[in-house]
Amino acid sequence: MSDVQPPPGVPSHAVEVTAAPGDIDDLAHVSNLVYVRWVQQVATAHSAAVGWDHARYRALGAVFVVRRHEIDYVLPVLEGEQVELITWIAWWKGVSSERRTLVRRRRDGQIVARAATLWAFVDFATGRPRRIPDDIKVAFGPSAADVASSTA
Repeated sequence: MSDVQPPPGVPSHAVEVTAAPGDIDDLAHVSNLVYVRWVQQVATAHSAAVGWDHARYRALGAVFVVRRHEIDYVLPVLEGEQVELITWIAWWKGVSSERRTLVRRRRDGQIVARAATLWAFVDFATGRPRRIPDDIKVAFGPSAADVASSTA
């Protein structure tokens, strides 16, 4: 993962958080588990911001679930530090999508972590993967792969 910002033309969503005392591990920095929570938090906020909150997924009968998280930890975050979580859709394919997330420290703009999360769209009733509807893709706007293919 080498992303340092969303590609030009790709819609993104950002949320600011502050590292709380409960986020700190025995090494005096933010726990690895907290980064996973932050990645999910900004993804959920992004979805709600484009009109796809949990209630709307429920009504549709399907929801995105995480299949895999990959996180590169670059620099530590300490208690009280503010970070910006920035996320965007890297690609869509059938029943899956990949979302990229950057964690940027506010005080100096340094990237402290990068994440790639593979999501599967799953039917509530059957528990099986289901094709991602076009109206969801349209709501999020073009993925990085869409933009790259349109400029190639």
